[in-house]
Amino acid sequence: MDCAHSAPLAFREATEDDVEPLVALVESAYRGEASRVGWTTEADLLDGQRTDPDGVRAVLKDPESRVLVAEAGGELVACCQLERRPGAEGVAAYFGMFAVRPGLQGGGLGRRVLAEAERTAAELWGARAMEMTVITQREDLIAWYVRRGYTRTGRMSPFPYGDERFGLPRRPDLRFELLVKPLR
Repeated sequence: MDCAHSAPLAFREATEDDVEPLVALVESAYRGEASRVGWTTEADLLDGQRTDPDGVRAVLKDPESRVLVAEAGGELVACCQLERRPGAEGVAAYFGMFAVRPGLQGGGLGRRVLAEAERTAAELWGARAMEMTVITQREDLIAWYVRRGYTRTGRMSPFPYGDERFGLPRRPDLRFELLVKPLR
């Protein structure tokens, strides 16, 4: 049995030493055959990379961002990025780079990471809302967020076709929808 299943979960802020393990975790959760072990795979929608070391380093250096990591038994098992954004109704936090080790998906770990991210954004920045964008074709993932209090806004943004840093689309109709949840 994977020791991460039974070990207590600990959260901390990511450091430069976490860059390579973070890239490996995110890639394993979303791209390639390994991602099919879990339910968050985007392998049918996108090929190529989901992130890279330079992208993760940029997030770590950004004073408006934090990367939270979850460890169990000394192993990195999940992560997410938070970014402080000003909004019309106060500070909002953007939630991204969310990944859970594929073999641990479906057991409640993602819910715990999301709850910790919401708590952290509210406590650290006084965020009044959490925002995220999700590929519209990911209906199962959108439904998961809706069950956790997020609202579909109907506000769409285009997929960055032609920018291989975000992957190689396998279809021409990808776009993102903004989801929002009040934190207070």
